[in-house]
Amino acid sequence: MEIKTITDILKHEAEAVLNIPITDAYDKAIGLIHHHVHELGGKIIMSGMGKAGQIAINMSTTFSSTGSPAVFLHPAEAQHGDLGIMQPNDILILISNSGKTREIIELVDLARNLYNNVPIIVITGNTDSPLATVADIVLPTGNPKEVCILGLTPTTSTTVMTVIGDILVVTLMKKIGFTSEQYAKRHHGGYLGHVSRQQAGA
Repeated sequence: MEIKTITDILKHEAEAVLNIPITDAYDKAIGLIHHHVHELGGKIIMSGMGKAGQIAINMSTTFSSTGSPAVFLHPAEAQHGDLGIMQPNDILILISNSGKTREIIELVDLARNLYNNVPIIVITGNTDSPLATVADIVLPTGNPKEVCILGLTPTTSTTVMTVIGDILVVTLMKKIGFTSEQYAKRHHGGYLGHVSRQQAGA
């Protein structure tokens, strides 16, 4: 395997992360999530299709383990009854690189038919997309070119989506003052559970 190829891939991915647009939309998103989850008692509902869905699953579990209850809702299964997981005061975070994913756009209609005031945060590479136009807050990825040699496989786009998720999680942790003791209560098993209990003095 060529060292130059690996180096080029790393540079491409790193540059994409550094070029994520940072605006006051992040402050608004954190404020909205905090209000609905930590003041109104709702939860975060994450959704996405395909690779974006895998990122959404990861984000939901990370939110939950760091003090902000979250679940993943598969957009196709939502049409077959799983939408019932949604309750008043919940907030939707939807991920779609194109902003045109049919199942996600349909999920917006279904969710707002159930609770017409449900706030929606969208992570997308296309700020002019149908999904972006119906969002309350848009967090753009910067629409980086995929590092995939075909320019098709979600690679760089999923990298920046993951980083945006990390920004939201860590910023929210700081806002709620999340502690090692609180982490240990939610993450008892494994090495991280052991370390968090040590840090908390438990």
